[in-house]
Amino acid sequence: MNDSSWGAPAGSGRGGPDQGPAPAGPAYDRHQAAQTRPMPIVPDVPAGGFQDGHGRGAAHPSGPLFRDETPHEHPQEPMSSPTPPAPRQKKSAGRDLGAAIGVGVGLGAVIIASLFIWKPAFVGVIAVAVVVGLWELTSRLQERKAIKAPLVPLAVGGAAMVVAGYVRGPEGAWVAMALTALAVLVWRMTEPPEGYLKDVTAGVFAAFYVPFLATFVALLLTADDGPQRVLTFLILTVVSDTGAYAIGWRFGKHKLAPRISPGKTREGLVGAVTFAMAAGALCMEFMIDEGAWWQGLILGLAVAASATLGDLGESMIKRDLGIKDMGTLLPGHGGIMDRLDSLLPTAPVVWLLLALFVGTA
Repeated sequence: MNDSSWGAPAGSGRGGPDQGPAPAGPAYDRHQAAQTRPMPIVPDVPAGGFQDGHGRGAAHPSGPLFRDETPHEHPQEPMSSPTPPAPRQKKSAGRDLGAAIGVGVGLGAVIIASLFIWKPAFVGVIAVAVVVGLWELTSRLQERKAIKAPLVPLAVGGAAMVVAGYVRGPEGAWVAMALTALAVLVWRMTEPPEGYLKDVTAGVFAAFYVPFLATFVALLLTADDGPQRVLTFLILTVVSDTGAYAIGWRFGKHKLAPRISPGKTREGLVGAVTFAMAAGALCMEFMIDEGAWWQGLILGLAVAASATLGDLGESMIKRDLGIKDMGTLLPGHGGIMDRLDSLLPTAPVVWLLLALFVGTA
């Protein structure tokens, strides 16, 4: 509370340099009264008015004198009609759900067809998603922060990273990552040195964030039951996001991270964990060779955590850039990166846990 919140005594005057303020009320010294302005004469009021301290009639103030005084105590004052409460607005999803569902079904059909018909076709789908995601990320960095992360070496190296992971395993992915980072450093040397450090730093970050993490999806595909593992990864991530959205939209009251993503709630996180654990138990029991339901509970819990952190991580990036979506390529969803935000950090988590539970073969 600041000093202005404390009420100063009414009618106080200023004395000499050694004198404090005059006390409030009619009892003050004559020499102090000479320094104050005369009190204006208040006209008398009819009977029924209230009296001041000297028996003179005083007009009733326009509003209640005390906080608990109601207009009914003074019939001469008209009572204002109460303001009707504002109608409660319905919650809105914030996006075109029809377009979002249509795009989601279309993407799902492409993924399922390529995944179970011919594995290399799905690797191509991953590579295309990586290149488009890199284009969106580097474009937003240049538009909003004037950071010029070189797209050409990132796109070529990112696609090569995914293919190397599928063909040569984790070692191939690491080698491709290192070569991509080196290519970013060299490519940027063709331009003036101003901003070199921030440009190459953003380029190396982009190489790790998008293609390297996406490579773990290709690593999941290399197993004998690779399509089932990839489908489990996708189902758990989508179910986690859906559970968080459904429960948070219906019951969400307590914010999870208001500074990063005001729409996320703790109730939504509980929904994500519950849905993902249930789906994980079913997937591990019926889709993964030698899998057990209790392993699915652990897998679902880990997926809910990584998907939520991935979503918050990209929300942090978008808040720093001052944008809502990374792109507009997918109606109802935003850009490719807006769909990869929870998938990218979840891929290495699923790959590692499945490797521990049932191996990589």
